[in-house]
Amino acid sequence: QVQLVESGGGSVQAGGSLTLSCKYSKLTYEKWSMAWFRQGPGEDREGVAGISSENRTKYADSVKGRFTISKDNSESILFLQMSDLRPEDNGVYYCAARRGYLWLGLLGQGYYDSWGQGTQVTVSS
Repeated sequence: QVQLVESGGGSVQAGGSLTLSCKYSKLTYEKWSMAWFRQGPGEDREGVAGISSENRTKYADSVKGRFTISKDNSESILFLQMSDLRPEDNGVYYCAARRGYLWLGLLGQGYYDSWGQGTQVTVSS
């Protein structure tokens, strides 16, 4: 497993932007796939963006064109750039990681075994 610590959450008005960061413990030479999930009030946790160990990215339809996932291996940080935020983007955002290549399951929470503690994002209309 890998240690994950999210930051960057906060409150923003609709149409605004936020960038979330997830600092991860130094990875070995093994390849890892990582993703961002969110959980709104009373909702199930859903995958919003993922990046495979081969650096292929995948997004939930609801965030395509608005969110961008990226990774800086030199600094051991996973980012989620969010723009044009909407009230439905409200929730606790978690980063997750698992060893190896994922594609079909990249946005499936059941495939991950390392999770951060989450950071709150609040979007007001």
